Amino acid sequence: MANIENVARELALTKEKNEKKKLAKTILEAAYEKGIFPWSINDFYMARGKGAFSGFTVPAINLRTMTYDLARAIFRAAANLNAGAFIFEIAKSEMGYTDQIPLEYSSMCLAAAIEEGYKGPVFIQGDHFQAKAKSYTENPEKEVEGLRHLITEAISAGFYNIDIDSSTLVDLSKPTTKEQQLHNYKVCAELTNFIRKIQPNGLDVSVGGEIGEVGGKNSTPDELRTFMHGYKEMLDKEKTGISKISIQTGTSHGGVVLPDGTVAKVKVDFDTLKNLSKLARDEFGMAGAVQHGASTLPNDAFGKFPEIETAEIHLATGFQNMVYDSAHFPKDLKEKIYEWIKENLSAEKKAGETQEQFIYKARKKALGPFKKDIINLPEKAKNEIIAEVEKEFRFLFGKLNIKDTKDLVSKYLKPKPVTANIKGEAISVEMDGEGDD
Repeated sequence: MANIENVARELALTKEKNEKKKLAKTILEAAYEKGIFPWSINDFYMARGKGAFSGFTVPAINLRTMTYDLARAIFRAAANLNAGAFIFEIAKSEMGYTDQIPLEYSSMCLAAAIEEGYKGPVFIQGDHFQAKAKSYTENPEKEVEGLRHLITEAISAGFYNIDIDSSTLVDLSKPTTKEQQLHNYKVCAELTNFIRKIQPNGLDVSVGGEIGEVGGKNSTPDELRTFMHGYKEMLDKEKTGISKISIQTGTSHGGVVLPDGTVAKVKVDFDTLKNLSKLARDEFGMAGAVQHGASTLPNDAFGKFPEIETAEIHLATGFQNMVYDSAHFPKDLKEKIYEWIKENLSAEKKAGETQEQFIYKARKKALGPFKKDIINLPEKAKNEIIAEVEKEFRFLFGKLNIKDTKDLVSKYLKPKPVTANIKGEAISVEMDGEGDD
């Protein structure tokens, strides 16, 4: 068998698409041989929606940099707790600015599983597959078609979990909740129907919906019910609907940045999260509600999520910050990155924004241009950074109470090799948009 670490490294660094496909095939075949399968968490979530189990919150982790190495750290942290209920994800926007197409991202996760001796399903998720409100207003079909192409590329790469974010189309200026949510549930249902047509035989892709854009007003029971009733009317008969619903509870993507570049403490509306999670389960059979934008919350907040039966929590920016702000991240490289940001992204600096605020918000966009430099960090520095982030994974997994969920996952999911029902070749698309965590 090929040295998987070398294959993964070569795949991450090559720009040639056919070479990426060839290397990804090598990794997928090796994963199958080891009993590792990209899979859907749908049936597990649907079982939770029926009350089969409770008491934990599934972490969905966006890896923007050092993906292979940090994925290995996640598998180690999970093994330490006998955990199986965790998700690797990447948002539509992140694919662009981190220079990670779906095939590469899924391959890094599978390669990491191989190296760490993991067996069973690996949940890989497309996060915030988001509609742009302005583009949708100008040409609805073109915007939805772009999302179909992205979904096709993702599913063909083993992303069997897709979060549709059409909450950007909610129009709060409309007089009724139904009018406000109309385009949101319409597009979500349309894309769910599309997913059901191209998904592999033998599994239902786990699909998530969203009723409130992160950073906006907090979600309400009326919005959830209105969305779901409209969505179900437009969903093809006998087809499986969404398994979870993302709501707004007071957080924002990347946190709220103070003038000195630090992140403000944000208070989560746990009552909203608890009530809408229960409503989602009791009335619509879903696993519950999803909390976005959570990685920059204070540590004492995380134990609350499983207590109130939050189904899933999305974590991204905090891990990126740990990499950048580690004492082991080379100072000269950091200075080089910050200079690049000032020279290339200065147009994004908002009026009244301090330099520290601007750098903090913009530095995620340097991860793609400096991808090779970060992958090639000195081994000692890289290992120290990985150890720091792995410690955080262990802490969060403990707080989210996913200990011993590997056996529970095995009870409800029986993964196997599958192939998506996609004719021809998946179309490469531009990955843009603002949604990430």
